[in-house]
Amino acid sequence: MAGIKRTPADIAFSLCIREANDWVCNRCGTKYPERARGLECSHHHGRGNWSIRFDPLNAEALCTGCHFLEGGTQIRLDACLNDEQQQILMEKKNDTSIGREIRRTKGKGEIASHYRGEYEKMREKRLDGVTGPLTFVGWM
Repeated sequence: MAGIKRTPADIAFSLCIREANDWVCNRCGTKYPERARGLECSHHHGRGNWSIRFDPLNAEALCTGCHFLEGGTQIRLDACLNDEQQQILMEKKNDTSIGREIRRTKGKGEIASHYRGEYEKMREKRLDGVTGPLTFVGWM
């Protein structure tokens, strides 16, 4: 998204989203090598929504083409989240106190550190031979 700078937390969170999906596009199923370009962290609700910018419910791994075609659409949201999960996400999105606190840090420090740690935990699982989708703990 043009105009929104990627913070250290954005970078670490994006790695978590892509690693959790084993570097596979959620829409078309294309597999990418680790850290390869072409697989992106797509947000259902844009990154300008600080309350949910770093929430795993708000993101998925999409290749560049699928991100361009359907990223951030209701079609993708419905494909990824059930009604209860969508309700939770909307409640978090509307909580402006969370958004103010996260925006205050500009995605640095504790948030970035948390997601770097979660990424490392998933990498350790991969090194132990675990394949397929993984889960990780969101910052909030």
